[in-house]
Amino acid sequence: KLPIPKVMGYQLADGWTSVNFVRPAHSLLALHGSVVVAINALGLTASNTTQGHRFEAANPTVTIKDADSYAEQLKTEGAVIASFTERRAEIERQLTAAAAKQNLKPIEDEALLDEVTALVERPNVLLGQFEEVYLEVPQECLILTMKANQKYFPLLDSNGKLTNKFLIVSNISPADPSAVIGGNERVVRPRLADAKFFFDQDRKKTLESRISSLDKVVYHNKLGTQGERTKRVSAIAKVIGEQLGGKALADKAELAAKLAKTDLVTDMVGEFPELQGIMGRYYAQHEGWDDDVAFAIEDHYKPRFAGDDLPRNSVGIAVALADKLETLVGLFSIGEKPTGDKDPFALRRQALGIIRMLIENKLPLPFVPLIENVLSVFGDLAADKVAAVQAINEFCLDRLSVNLRENAATPQEVDAVLSLTPALLSEIPQRLAAVRTFAELAEAPALAAANKRVSNILKKVDGDVQAQVNASLLQEPAEIALNNALSKVKPEADKLFESGDYTASLKALAALKAPVDDFFDNVMVNADDPALKANRLGLLATLHQAMNRVADLSKLAS
Repeated sequence: KLPIPKVMGYQLADGWTSVNFVRPAHSLLALHGSVVVAINALGLTASNTTQGHRFEAANPTVTIKDADSYAEQLKTEGAVIASFTERRAEIERQLTAAAAKQNLKPIEDEALLDEVTALVERPNVLLGQFEEVYLEVPQECLILTMKANQKYFPLLDSNGKLTNKFLIVSNISPADPSAVIGGNERVVRPRLADAKFFFDQDRKKTLESRISSLDKVVYHNKLGTQGERTKRVSAIAKVIGEQLGGKALADKAELAAKLAKTDLVTDMVGEFPELQGIMGRYYAQHEGWDDDVAFAIEDHYKPRFAGDDLPRNSVGIAVALADKLETLVGLFSIGEKPTGDKDPFALRRQALGIIRMLIENKLPLPFVPLIENVLSVFGDLAADKVAAVQAINEFCLDRLSVNLRENAATPQEVDAVLSLTPALLSEIPQRLAAVRTFAELAEAPALAAANKRVSNILKKVDGDVQAQVNASLLQEPAEIALNNALSKVKPEADKLFESGDYTASLKALAALKAPVDDFFDNVMVNADDPALKANRLGLLATLHQAMNRVADLSKLAS
């Protein structure tokens, strides 16, 4: 059974029998060497003949000598390049050559190249052009309509600017290609004219005047309209902007958020949804809005996929964070959580986008308070706000864990850092780097094992153990030595931690290996004397506290 994602149904010549296949099959060829394999499929009987190119084949019907001759005979007699890979390479070669003759370069689009390769049998690249007046329209609009509707390859100049020339991948090679070129130019012209009309019409109304129209666009039946959503995102963006850059940034972020969705009700985005955000930026620039605001309108959708660019300025970051957080928190609040491989609202992607912006921009925004602030704009939508915050935080940390492991961090390193649930996600790369460096120290295995032992001891104690030591109750030389070592190492490690030098902070702990080993070899923690026992537990709690500020080192123990 062929893995065909979409099939079409058609009837055979008898008018009754229905067959499902990717396209109607006219013949079936099956050979083992030079012997025809007796197969009946799709209402056809296998033979050693096939059809060549409808217009350019030397022989309409090609009789294949043997299986090894198939590709070469089909090319020479049937004018068909059977190999997808060879056909694709030939198109790519012709595109590059044709563009070079014009001192231009074709737009790079692997998906379009694959699609066109599947549409032709013997490619022939031709050059077309359109009137320069259409270049007044944003190039994204023209490129999209040429690629999506006509399967053309627009040509760019050395600066990446669109020209009025494009390349056509034709399936025929006439001696005089003017009719083919003229036909393609004639077909694309109305589409470009439509794009220009939409662009001209849209600019007759301001983005601000379109805000009220968002009240008529349904976002989600439980979360209201895009107008209601815009108000929520604006409020969130204002708070984030205030935290990142004071009132000036807050005001710009609030304004950009109010305008961010207005292009959804423009003619251009109605025709080309892929241009949402992009057209908003163009219209904002046309109206004279600050570039920070204009680019934020375009960038607030970013990152749209793994590896996509992040917003290019602080306003865009604030609005993009607000938009994605509003989506994530809102949908979690009404129970629309991803389950298994089902994620209809792409919340995993939204979460990863939030994480990337926080980490890669080193934003000093504590994550849980950020979620709590977003949740507050929804009022009482979430029945249990504490549970909602916890669920959203865990979901995001899980996505972060997966992402870190996909990017070369070991499971032990990731668990060590994330088990402490750092308040600032932006610190996680530095913590991971510190853990990796620590793990390479000779003292690391013993300290990790000791830390795990300490954790297990403290877990078995009823109630909380305070990290306090009464020096007058210390009796054994080993516990005195450990306390003395801690008194020296802990302040140093804490100071380095507070300064953000996590690697040095963990390295400082190496000095504890010998006194820790000596302590466990020579000191009975569960002493008969309750005061001695409590004091030794306090010493271990102090040790545990000192060793687990950057990461939970017990996770590194084998």
